[in-house]
Parts: sequence; C-alpha cells; structure tokens
Amino acid sequence: MAVACTTGSHADHDVYAALCPCRDVLTLLANKWAALAIGALEDGPQRFGALQKRLQGVSPKVLTNTLRRLEDFGFVDRTVYPAVPLHVEYALTVLGESVAVPLGSVRTWVEDHLDDVRGTAAESAGCGAG
Repeated sequence: MAVACTTGSHADHDVYAALCPCRDVLTLLANKWAALAIGALEDGPQRFGALQKRLQGVSPKVLTNTLRRLEDFGFVDRTVYPAVPLHVEYALTVLGESVAVPLGSVRTWVEDHLDDVRGTAAESAGCGAG
C-alpha cells in the first residue's frame, strides 16, 4: 500500500516500487547486524566494545559500517566524550526506539518458532523422520 510522500521528493512511499527510497531503509533494517544492533541498544547507550561482545560473530569492520549506516539513517546517535582514550557511545534515537519495537517482535518470533522452521526445512530437504 502506497503512502503519500510528505516531503514532496516523490509521489508516494511504496516498498514494492523498484526505485522508491523506502527500499534503502528496508534493506538496512532487514540486515541481521542492523536488527541485532538496534536490539542490543534497547538496553541503553553502549560503547563499541560492549556492542561487539553482545553481537557475537560480528567483525569490527562490519559493526563499524552497520553503526555508521544506522547513524546516517537517523536510527542511532554517536556521542564522543573527550577523554583519554576517547570514549564513544552509541544510543538509539527516538526513530531508532520506534523501529526497535517491530524488530523485537521479529527476533522474538524467530526464537519462538525456530524449531518449527528447522523442522519444516529438514522435511523439505528430505531429512525429516518418516
């Protein structure tokens, strides 16, 4: 369902339209590291090292790029505190907090239904009991 663009930069917002800027936002939010970083930041501002520790398996380069993109889109604020060494914290913006709600629902759904999904995938691959 298309929604009228309030900025006047294009006719409407439609994620199904190939050239709609909505696609860029959807691509970012559908990225696992972005969704997990937003979830981790729901607990409050965190330093890079704490985020990397929480997001097991993410490389420093990927986390840096993810946080930069989230900041560029307005989901995350980066605050640098002048100290030695530099102290940098990342926090959700109001926009980030609003998207954390539906992303949290997706994460919860995945955890609640993992066994169902894996069972279906195993059956489809011919690995199910039977």
